[in-house]
Amino acid sequence: MTISSRLYEGEKDFQTMLDLMARVRPSAHARDYPSKVDIEENLAVEEIRASTKLWFDDGHPIGWAYVDDGNNLRWELEKSYTDTVGAEMVAWGEDCIQKTLAAGESSTLDASCREDYKERLDFLSKHGFRQTENFSVQMKRDLCDAKPILEPELPQGYVIRPVKGIEEAEAIATTHRAAFGTDYMTTENRLIIMNSSEYDPTLDLLVIAPDGMIAGYCTCSTDPDGGGYTDPVAVHPSHQRKGLSKALLLKGLGLLKERGMKSAQFTTSGDNISMQKAGESAGFHLENRNLWFEKQVKN
Repeated sequence: MTISSRLYEGEKDFQTMLDLMARVRPSAHARDYPSKVDIEENLAVEEIRASTKLWFDDGHPIGWAYVDDGNNLRWELEKSYTDTVGAEMVAWGEDCIQKTLAAGESSTLDASCREDYKERLDFLSKHGFRQTENFSVQMKRDLCDAKPILEPELPQGYVIRPVKGIEEAEAIATTHRAAFGTDYMTTENRLIIMNSSEYDPTLDLLVIAPDGMIAGYCTCSTDPDGGGYTDPVAVHPSHQRKGLSKALLLKGLGLLKERGMKSAQFTTSGDNISMQKAGESAGFHLENRNLWFEKQVKN
């Protein structure tokens, strides 16, 4: 057994990462974050590519890890290497965080995991992560049953339409930042999403206010196994409490069903009660919770 590791080198490694994920991730967690498109979008960012590493045993891929732009460790690893290579992966993640810190500063290396994914929970506990109070929820709706999908109801003067193209990227990013109170979604990040291999502009839905402003959006997507997604959903603060989130979800559900999807899901933070209620009113139910963990990193 000869264990080796190296930094990410390009498109061939991307496929290696996907193949490994398909091989080692349990089928029950096949749709967990990050999916193929999530990894693709992450690796489009130069800083994330620089924090991506692959591990091999006698040349055979056994694991990979990277730190995303939210300081989250993302990884897949063959189970038999949990202790040895697993420790290296976490140390690599800590090193990536440490490089961003000034002398005397501290931060955290973060990670998330579904509450029913025991193997991954054990990994995090073994390697020194502490569970935080934060969590997110995944909500799901079956599209194969006979339950009808309601028609979206919008306030007078509002309309839902697909995105026109990349010329609207900046305005969508602005709406996202206002909705979530974060500076994460830059125009560049939005363009990465719109240029990904699985992006479908006809499923990228905008709510347009009477004055022409983008009041909200919902980026829907499909995957080959028949699962659809209706997230993220974002509504500008000046247009909230008008039922726009529910309307976007219903419109997205109708389009996903037309495309033959068997189910749809979205994820939102545990404290975003309004989004959870919008999901319930559109026929979604709680599927599972994602727990969040952290490990202190000091320089």
